[in-house]
Amino acid sequence: MEYRRLGRSGLQVSELSVGSWVTYGSQVDQRAARESLAAAYDAGINFFDNAEAYAAGESESIMGRALKELAYPRANYVVSTKFFWGLDNRPNRYHTLNRKYLLDAIDGSLKRLDLDYVDLAFCHRPDPNTPIEETVWAMSDMVTRGKALYWGTSEWSADEIRAAYEIAERHHLHKPVMEQPQYNLFHRKRVETEYARLYEDYGLGLTTWSPLASGLLTGKYRNGIPAGSRAGLKGYDWLQQQVLDPAKNAIVGKLEDIAKELGTNVGTLALAWVLKNPNVSTVITGSSRIEQLHENLKAAELAKRITPEIKQTIEETVGNVHL
Repeated sequence: MEYRRLGRSGLQVSELSVGSWVTYGSQVDQRAARESLAAAYDAGINFFDNAEAYAAGESESIMGRALKELAYPRANYVVSTKFFWGLDNRPNRYHTLNRKYLLDAIDGSLKRLDLDYVDLAFCHRPDPNTPIEETVWAMSDMVTRGKALYWGTSEWSADEIRAAYEIAERHHLHKPVMEQPQYNLFHRKRVETEYARLYEDYGLGLTTWSPLASGLLTGKYRNGIPAGSRAGLKGYDWLQQQVLDPAKNAIVGKLEDIAKELGTNVGTLALAWVLKNPNVSTVITGSSRIEQLHENLKAAELAKRITPEIKQTIEETVGNVHL
């Protein structure tokens, strides 16, 4: 496992990481989560991603109990959480990034995770109803109080990130260090085009999610929705149209041919392609079984074999650089 700096910060994160969205509390129970975290840690993964809203807080609780049972030195791993959606539909408790919510939400997450601090705290979505300045002050105070070590954003526009950074700089506050965007072969424009100036101007780091486009890039949806898959879960009906898209599945079929020539599968190829982007600090992966985790880990070695020519062939096959 290789490690990359989180943007321009000094923090090093494993190039592949483990996320708990959907899986913890939906597909993975306490025992399986502990075994998965142990296998990831043994493989050199040091970053575990979470969020307050995942499984309505249960994902944080499952991860917290697993880390407690495994008893790894706290300095050896990096944990994140994210805030915006909330756990209650009353005012100041959901769909907000106001000061009252944020400084209460971090306490709730730390209690569920059973940790003294999280390494990374993300604003899970932008909040059009709260001044960015208020959010920046609250997140900076969160870091100053030692409840988070770094803060950043998730799915914010480049203009919103730039505004937050400049407010922090003007007031000598803790600046946003990282962004967590979706990034995969079918979803590229924001990372490759919209954020392009932010990497050089601010040293923005990326902890990217959905490298397999919710499983579409594994090829498992080419013949429908298999039992036990994410798109078949209750409450995830919205994924079905995306993963069953005929045009995209046809492209996946062509990518499978490229993968076979390299002696691998299309899912590993798709992960390796994301790793080739030097602006990506870590690629967040998900797995409901240890076998899936081991398969994902193969992407790190495959990435070393992807030449500029192979990368170009992959991108020409997809043909969506502006999407």
